[in-house]
Amino acid sequence: MVEVERMDLWFYEQSGPNLRVHYRVKELLEKKKTEYQELVVLDTERYGRTLVLDGAVQTTIRDEFIYHEMIVHVPLFTHPEPKKVLVIGGGDGGSVREILKHPTIEEVHLAEIDREVVAAAREYLPEISSGLSDERVQIHYTDGIKFVAEHSDAFDVIIVDSPDPVGPAVGLYKQDFYSSIYRALKADGIFVGQTESPWSNQDIVPGIFARIKAVFPITRMYLTCVPTYPGWMWSFTLGSKQHDPLDIDPTSIPELGFRCYTPALHQAAFVLPRFVEELLSSAEPNK
Repeated sequence: MVEVERMDLWFYEQSGPNLRVHYRVKELLEKKKTEYQELVVLDTERYGRTLVLDGAVQTTIRDEFIYHEMIVHVPLFTHPEPKKVLVIGGGDGGSVREILKHPTIEEVHLAEIDREVVAAAREYLPEISSGLSDERVQIHYTDGIKFVAEHSDAFDVIIVDSPDPVGPAVGLYKQDFYSSIYRALKADGIFVGQTESPWSNQDIVPGIFARIKAVFPITRMYLTCVPTYPGWMWSFTLGSKQHDPLDIDPTSIPELGFRCYTPALHQAAFVLPRFVEELLSSAEPNK
């Protein structure tokens, strides 16, 4: 008889044909096929509870604050007085939690197509989803593309906290969608979307950036490092009608309990490595 002292369980995320990222798993907490995607919640050794959609890690308890602080506070501090904010995707609630830290906020609308994502986040990721029950938050279980198209001159800031451009999220990276976002923003509105890794996704990042730049008069990419995302280096692209994030006075930014974001980082995140500048210089919208 063989006595098993230890069993190693691993999950891997396939990122393209040549890269896999592996995670040692303590426990499988949930696995189900929703109406839109495969949803898995794992408890991992290094990153804690982890949300996985269609085989791709979306967020983890250990490092989620990096992504959520950077996608939210850069646009909200760029806007002089954000009151009404829309989040597309982001059913885990991390972006909503960060938005609610701003004292000017009156309404947060979350357009999430898959209600099972919100349910899983409430059950397994309470540290991330804590803001979803706030009275200022309205959750709309709908297609984000459709929701944006139904609004005009409505939001101060729109944040597209979307999965990778596959499956139901493909339309969230098209120029028609960015044009709809422009129309849904108020006259001085600001948009930010996560725009993949300029290291691991060099085939798609330039095209995404070019499509945003074709719509917004002020378009700037900024970077952070998210350990659980393939390649670590991750980009966000900000599109603004009036306000340039580089014009913000760092001394005007209050302390709201950040773990990653700082006033100095607000400025520094827009300083791109040369290879990223070169990658964006040849960007074309149709690629």
